[in-house]
Amino acid sequence: MSHQRPLHTESVRSREEIADYLHAVADSLAAGDDIHLSAGEESVTLSPPAQAEFEVSVERDDRGASEEVEVEFEIEWEEGDGGEDLQVE
Repeated sequence: MSHQRPLHTESVRSREEIADYLHAVADSLAAGDDIHLSAGEESVTLSPPAQAEFEVSVERDDRGASEEVEVEFEIEWEEGDGGEDLQVE
C-alpha cells in the first residue's frame, strides 16, 4: 500500500477567498460532479461517491503569548471496486 499526495498547497487567503473556494467544492459535491483542484503545476480530479466519511477537526496549539487554531474538513472514501461489502466464506 502506498500513500500519495498528488496535490498540497498552503497560503494565506482572505475569509471571502476561503469561502469562495469552499463554496465551489460544496457546489460540486451537491451536484454530484467531479471536483477539480489545481495549484501551480499540480492538479487532481476527484470523483467522490454518493456516500463518504466526513470529519471535522479543530486543534488549538498554545504558543505562549499566542494560540494557533486549525480547522480541518476531511472527506474520505475508498476508490476502486464500488465499495462492495467484504464477505468471508
